[in-house]
Amino acid sequence: MAAEHPQALDREMATQPRHSRAGGNPVTDNLDVWTSALLTKSTAGRGSNGRLEAYGIKRLRELILELAVRGKLLPQGDKWEQTCLGELGDWAVGSGFPKNAQGSEGLEILFAKVSDMNSPENTKFIVTTNHTISEATATELRVNIHVPGTVIFPKIGGAIATNKRRILTRPTAIDNNCLGITPKDGVTSDWLYLVLSSIDFAKYQAGTSVPALSQGTLAKISVSLPGQAEQHRIVAKVDELMALCDQLEQQQTDSIAAHQTLVATLLGTLTRVESQQEFSAAWARIASHFDTLFTTEASIGQLKQTLLQLAVMGKLVPQDPNDEPVAILLERVSEIKAGLAKEGKIQNQKGLSIKEQQSTSNQLPSNWRLVCLGDLVSVMDAGWSPACQPEPSPNDEVWGVLKTTAVQVMQYLQEENKALPHNKEQKPQYAVKAGDILITRAGPKNRVAISCLVETTRPKLMISDKIIRLHLVEAGIYERYISLCLNAGVTAEYLEASKSGMAESQMNISQDKLRLAPIPLCPINEQHRIVAKVDELMALCDALKARLADAQTTQLHLADAIVEQAVC
Repeated sequence: MAAEHPQALDREMATQPRHSRAGGNPVTDNLDVWTSALLTKSTAGRGSNGRLEAYGIKRLRELILELAVRGKLLPQGDKWEQTCLGELGDWAVGSGFPKNAQGSEGLEILFAKVSDMNSPENTKFIVTTNHTISEATATELRVNIHVPGTVIFPKIGGAIATNKRRILTRPTAIDNNCLGITPKDGVTSDWLYLVLSSIDFAKYQAGTSVPALSQGTLAKISVSLPGQAEQHRIVAKVDELMALCDQLEQQQTDSIAAHQTLVATLLGTLTRVESQQEFSAAWARIASHFDTLFTTEASIGQLKQTLLQLAVMGKLVPQDPNDEPVAILLERVSEIKAGLAKEGKIQNQKGLSIKEQQSTSNQLPSNWRLVCLGDLVSVMDAGWSPACQPEPSPNDEVWGVLKTTAVQVMQYLQEENKALPHNKEQKPQYAVKAGDILITRAGPKNRVAISCLVETTRPKLMISDKIIRLHLVEAGIYERYISLCLNAGVTAEYLEASKSGMAESQMNISQDKLRLAPIPLCPINEQHRIVAKVDELMALCDALKARLADAQTTQLHLADAIVEQAVC
């Protein structure tokens, strides 16, 4: 069925006047553009790679509507009348009434609110949800009742709200945040719905605090009106083309989902194989289809996360038997911590148990060890959160307090701070320094246990009490490797499972749980080799992502250009 649609439409629309088709059928000649023009919407949090919006199909829907109301979708069968929106019918004005009048006994009248237009999307008819009043109540309160066929829309709420349209199917009252038009003789409800759907009402909103639509302004919008027979014919064609758009969008959604599943499955094999031979075979399968697998931001994000996981599993670079054994490194760490405790610089700390992670330990290379984060840390503390102004510190001479948003996944943003008020005394002991590892301890679930290494920073910035700071024992451990562990593999899985709270909007992780976080520790030289390889591969992924973004931008511009050319 899907393959027959474009050809059938081409045959029927081939009779369209040459000047209106711009040398072809802009709707069906460019299906590849409509389906490949995708817009990535950014999202926040660990592992978020953005979701895809069917931008091309959205523009195709807009083009169909624009061609329809201009008489360019089908050959014109009669002379069109040039008029204005206010002449297509009578205004249907909303009116409010007390909630206790809703659901009253007697002959019930539907009552439509703005919220009733939220779903389902791309639906012509209003769906009300238990909002009714009796006919007697409506008369008593002088509530306006509007006849079936009236097309209504919100008059406040910005572009997202005001660009929704619905047709009433029963006598209905509408609230005072709604407006509508009851079509006059000679104008069908479906045609009026089509005309209203083709207008971007956001352009006509006025006001500052609460922008709203004005009847007087809307009434002057110029529109064209064909005869009723042609209205029906065009509406039928629009419905057919919109059904095609629905089908294309569903196929696109299914294709993206299948692609993401395929990528996840293939990348998952890399982390599950046990021998180097199996790993090489799994990687060869992926490498042979690299150009077709990593074609979306989400798939590149999956690749990045898999590479990070492979790094902390000991599968990204080969082991060198000449490296200093991890056991010697751990002995040195223990001696240094004992010395610091004896000098009173840190509290005497008991060794932490890692027994619950034994199964993971067995999967590591033989010269690695799974240890607790707390065993590698000399100091773990949190900062201070005084009341601050929202503005950031203007320069290096004014103290600032880091916001939790300064800590992103493996990225430190020093500009994310609030200036310390002049009447507050700074606390230099909380000043962030190069080499600090920062971890968010409280906030929404997707923003808890986010961590980064501070490699460089401006002076006079303090950590807040929602940020935990780690100082590693100065025994040669590579801070960048530990930061990598905190964002991948078994460590990241542990941190995700260790978050607690009554609601996802406000969760936390304690210092005690952080101390128990398992760290797959390898020899110092291997730590440096791993980080260097990760840097190299992340740069390749970023270059691939940049090329993808350029190609995506080209497709979006092409979709826009086709629409502009078709309606000019």
